[in-house]
Amino acid sequence: MICQKDRRVMRDLAGKWMEFAALPVMSERKRLWRAVHDLRAERPVILFETAWIDGYVADEEVLCEDPFLRSIERNMRITLRQAEELGDDLVVEPYFQLGWQMRFSDYGVPVEIRTAPGKDESIAYSFSFPLESPQDVHKLRPRTFAVDRPASLRRKETLQDVMGDVLPIRLGNYDPFVYEFDVGEFGDLGFTGNYFFGLTWQLYRFIGNQGLLYWVYDAPEAIHQLMAYMLDDRLALFAFLEREGLLALNTDSQMAGPRSYGYVSDLPDPTCQDPVTLKDLWGWAESQEAENISPAMYQEFVLPYLAKLSERFGLVYYGCCERIHDRLPAIMDAIPNLRSVSVSGWSDLFKTAEMLGADYVYSRKPTPAHISGANPNWDLLEKDMKNTCAAARDSNLEILFRDVYTIDGDRARLRRWVDMTKGIFQM
Repeated sequence: MICQKDRRVMRDLAGKWMEFAALPVMSERKRLWRAVHDLRAERPVILFETAWIDGYVADEEVLCEDPFLRSIERNMRITLRQAEELGDDLVVEPYFQLGWQMRFSDYGVPVEIRTAPGKDESIAYSFSFPLESPQDVHKLRPRTFAVDRPASLRRKETLQDVMGDVLPIRLGNYDPFVYEFDVGEFGDLGFTGNYFFGLTWQLYRFIGNQGLLYWVYDAPEAIHQLMAYMLDDRLALFAFLEREGLLALNTDSQMAGPRSYGYVSDLPDPTCQDPVTLKDLWGWAESQEAENISPAMYQEFVLPYLAKLSERFGLVYYGCCERIHDRLPAIMDAIPNLRSVSVSGWSDLFKTAEMLGADYVYSRKPTPAHISGANPNWDLLEKDMKNTCAAARDSNLEILFRDVYTIDGDRARLRRWVDMTKGIFQM
């Protein structure tokens, strides 16, 4: 039974949500995001990821008593605070999306998270690395997947009852941050629609960095076996979601790539009511863990598997925090439906812009260390954006500030960065 206080809290937030969603600027922002992803950018678009910032919404600000509603309330307060304070190109849609509740078996081996005492397990952890030698690869077993429809529908019905007459509730996709990233507390932060491939991400969990760096020399067939296993796992998962009718379009403000929105004209509009297939969606390929192997080894051991999985999707976002410029030509050749490429601070901004030209989205990731902690470095933040402007002003540019965890309670610095960046790009 939901208490009256919880109902009042959620309905008040729902009303504010719909007020923002109805603002004319939201339609304008959607148009600008779509223009960038259609490769006809009118200006750069900017988005700050606030969901992971410690204390961005303090625990005492979350008022609901019901645990499920508390998670939704926190999500909504984060979005509303960003809409009120930052002035970036955040889009608030006139609906709230829930992901399906899923059940996944394990991989046949225990992949245990290990945290240091007193550390936040969402940002500081390691793993048990259960495959200690190439001979252990045979221990892996195919995973099984299931959807808990009754639990999913109960969650939707709860929200529908509490606030659905004010803010429509949608159900679709799943949240890999819950089922693959093991950060269950963040399961309702709105990351549904994120079709993260995570092939080497999981390979690292099996064998660790040392295994990855040594086995490509000492046991190359074992690496190929692991990559083929992970490819089959992801193909089975995505086929299950499609076959069971669990897909929803991610061509709106869902996380189509690492915090990138999905607005684009080459995939169905989010208002489309036709059955959704994988070909209607964005997929997210990356391989941060393979950055330390050579481009030639990357092309041998990683890229063919990513390319095979990419074929299932309509468009592909590539990359996250890894260096990209030394292997980008091979990626462009191997993935014909590539549309967006992540450009972190480890990449050569100018070389990457030259290679991408006007044929792809230049998805710039500023360096989070410069704005984090007690003393943000404004000289480096300004230099970073000026270099971005010099390299990619004429590109189809989106700027996505991610992986900021600590700001010492100083939320004003986020708006200052947005205003500074707009000034540099004369927006």
